Amino acid sequence: MAGHTLLFKSNYAVSSKIEPFYKGGKVQISRDEQHIFCTCGSRVNILQINTGKIIHSIEQDDQEDITSFSLSPDDEMLVTASRALLLKQWDWKQDKCTRSWRAIHNVPVASMTFDCTSTLLATGGCDGTIKLWDVVKQYCTHNLKGSSGVVHLVEFHPDISRLQLFSSSANCGIRIWDLRSSKCVCVLESHYSAVTSLAFSPDGQTLVSSGRDKICSVWDLTEKAVKRTVPVYEAVEGVVLLPGTSDYSQMGVKNEELHFVTAGSKGVLRVWDSSSARCVFTQTLPDAPALSTEEADLDPRCLVHLLPMPKSNRLATVTAEHNILIYEMPSLTVQQQFVGYNDDILDVKFLGKDDTHIVVATNSSQLKVFDLATNSCQILYGHTDTILSIDVFRKGSMFASCAKDKSLRLWKMDPKSGYVQCVAQGSGHSNAVGSIACSRLKKVFLVSGSQDCTIKVWELPDPPPAVGCEPALMTARLTEKAHDKDVNSVTISPNDKLLASGSQDRTAKLWSLADMSLLGVFRGHGRGIWSVQFSPVDQVLATASADGSIKIWSLQDFCCLKTFEGHDASVLKIIFVSRGTQLVSSGSDGLVKLWTIKTNECVKTFDAHQDKVWALHGSSNDDLMVSGSADSTITLWKDVTKVELAEEQAKQEEQVLKQQELSNLLHEKKYLKALGIAISLDQPHTALRVIREIRQQEDGIQELEKTLLKLRQDQKESVLRYCVVWNTNSRSCLDAQAILQVLLTHLSPEEMLQYQGARTHLEGLIPYTERHMQRIGRLLQASMFLDYMWQKMRITGGKESVNLDDDEMDTSPQSIFIIDKQPMEMTDTQASQQEDEEEEEDLEYSESRVELLDEGVSTSKSAHANLKKHNGVNGGAEEGHVSSEESEDEDEDEVMEISTKSLPNKFTGSALCETATIR
Repeated sequence: MAGHTLLFKSNYAVSSKIEPFYKGGKVQISRDEQHIFCTCGSRVNILQINTGKIIHSIEQDDQEDITSFSLSPDDEMLVTASRALLLKQWDWKQDKCTRSWRAIHNVPVASMTFDCTSTLLATGGCDGTIKLWDVVKQYCTHNLKGSSGVVHLVEFHPDISRLQLFSSSANCGIRIWDLRSSKCVCVLESHYSAVTSLAFSPDGQTLVSSGRDKICSVWDLTEKAVKRTVPVYEAVEGVVLLPGTSDYSQMGVKNEELHFVTAGSKGVLRVWDSSSARCVFTQTLPDAPALSTEEADLDPRCLVHLLPMPKSNRLATVTAEHNILIYEMPSLTVQQQFVGYNDDILDVKFLGKDDTHIVVATNSSQLKVFDLATNSCQILYGHTDTILSIDVFRKGSMFASCAKDKSLRLWKMDPKSGYVQCVAQGSGHSNAVGSIACSRLKKVFLVSGSQDCTIKVWELPDPPPAVGCEPALMTARLTEKAHDKDVNSVTISPNDKLLASGSQDRTAKLWSLADMSLLGVFRGHGRGIWSVQFSPVDQVLATASADGSIKIWSLQDFCCLKTFEGHDASVLKIIFVSRGTQLVSSGSDGLVKLWTIKTNECVKTFDAHQDKVWALHGSSNDDLMVSGSADSTITLWKDVTKVELAEEQAKQEEQVLKQQELSNLLHEKKYLKALGIAISLDQPHTALRVIREIRQQEDGIQELEKTLLKLRQDQKESVLRYCVVWNTNSRSCLDAQAILQVLLTHLSPEEMLQYQGARTHLEGLIPYTERHMQRIGRLLQASMFLDYMWQKMRITGGKESVNLDDDEMDTSPQSIFIIDKQPMEMTDTQASQQEDEEEEEDLEYSESRVELLDEGVSTSKSAHANLKKHNGVNGGAEEGHVSSEESEDEDEDEVMEISTKSLPNKFTGSALCETATIR
């Protein structure tokens, strides 16, 4: 361990999310029983059953709420209806709208269904009319009028040859429509309240209807009369017929008569014998508290939908709390459960030996335990008011909860089945219990902090009761009046000897757990303290406050060691990570921040929530983090620091290998591949090096042309982008112009403009190119004087030819000329201004532009010319000029020869003209 270096975390990435996907309305299961379709505002969410993940989300473009939808029996088409009175047909597997049309209804569509052939679609409106649509030929086939009020139920008869449609509206009757004549042939009247569902027998001769009048009616469709009325004694929301092909003796089915299952306000499933009108089986809910009949009507667990899953012999129900439960038959035990809407997330903790589950406290009296692999959820009942806080014992499957009902409970999860049950409970506070903490070393005690300003230490039963037993009672061993206001947070030190508490009174306090004696007070926050945490390694305490700051305190002298400021609002939760060297905080601003304690630096800010982040917890192996917010979203974060470092290292190694390969390719003169590698590395300097290597060859122009034209379009786009930068530098503009000449010669303006950003690049090239042209023009004008000198002077090197003193004249057979850089046609004032501004730049330009005058201009690498007047008189040394005395110090004088015959063709005739054309 001595040689092990601790790696600071630098980044977290969202691994998965548990978001609201159902907020009430219709629910439908696909025929292959792989997906659940449900409404959520302006979206239809598609949930994959085996993984619990949202795989598609069909959303209206106009953001209008979806009032109804229907999936075709062949699982191919989805049709939605919105408040904008539009019907849309979707290819839901591709998230694509294939067709939309006006619904013709004057008010929103309340219900819709397909026939068994996936050809006809029936829509029931709030205006009392029913429309039938041929979705293949795309026209309205029927307009059925006669219903009163909202048509909330439409169903086709399963035998399509009958061409019958059943509907129900506010008058509580069931209308049978003959689609051949478009008339209502019969009204089945038996219910005195809204009809909620219809179920047809396999032979199509019997119909079972359910209603909120607490009865189910069994109809003979041949006689169109009631065969039997079954009193259910609860408002029935759904009815499903049991198929006669399976053995349901476990559910009390002992004959071959028609049996059906009901779901309603009491939250239980019941099996009924239609012939005797008796209930033969009732599902039990062992983990739910018993409720009286009057209370049951208001139970949030009441079932609002019942859906058959005949292919897998299962049933699905939907509760009033937007939970979707899947039951396995014939035992009617819950196989999977999905939470459609969580409300505010108040606390969340990892659970299980390997952090396979999370336990969540929402703004309700139920706890939710999620399996992270499948998102399936188990709901725990026990508290009677909102649960405020959770804490988990270290390396175990036990956790504790506290609530507004002034009580706390101890829960235990069976490691094999994952089943969680309450094993102990305690009460004693006089107000809501807002925080709870579990012992760290052994599972022997709990500490709770309440809004009654007290802290209690609770002894756990020894040994803890097993799952399945009656909950044991816990008693408070110590009680202490701790603060002047609400106790918001309590935490226990890693050695189980110290307790820290944070309160709304702006102070945190340190206590001895042995006798609850006060050891010290931490003062310094400007507002209430929301969270306190002990460091896992150092003798320090971290506190988070509503004043937006986090403070680190010494446990020795209770002084503030460090303060972290970065949140714009209250800091609600903090946890230590990276063995106590870093902090993670969450706040009312919806942000989660990662801090390095040593440097006081906020390393990273994560923005994945839209509201207060109340919950934050790290996994036991420090590689995962979970956060929960008032926006009903639970986010699972994964530490990606090592992954990013590995990717960066791999990228660096790849670049080193490519650089080596690039050097080899240049040595082998494989310029095309070398240039491609430089572009792939996005290294303009390396690409410029390749271009220069090409141009230095004997046939450099042809080689450059051949190489550039073989590049892909995206590579040419990169080269053009590089040219814009190269053209701004006097040392590399020649290379840029050479590339431009090739591109503009061989590519039409239309082709060039198709390149990404071509207009911007070319507009950036024009000003600098014009500036280069002006410089070359001035150089050409200055060089014209040399032609004049060649014609008027004899090149002999003698004294009679050049009027120079012996001690100033080099007697070697070379001539030294003064080149007047002033343009011949300029006035003296213009020349003076121009020389002051650009004299030094022009000298550098004349030395570096050897290659520009490719055929007609050649200069030596160090041409030091003595600048004199044309009359031969030696003038004084001026700025930018070289005197003849300096020339004597050179070991060898070199002659500059300049010819300008081919310059116009080489430079001005191609690239710049084409550039002007495109502009």
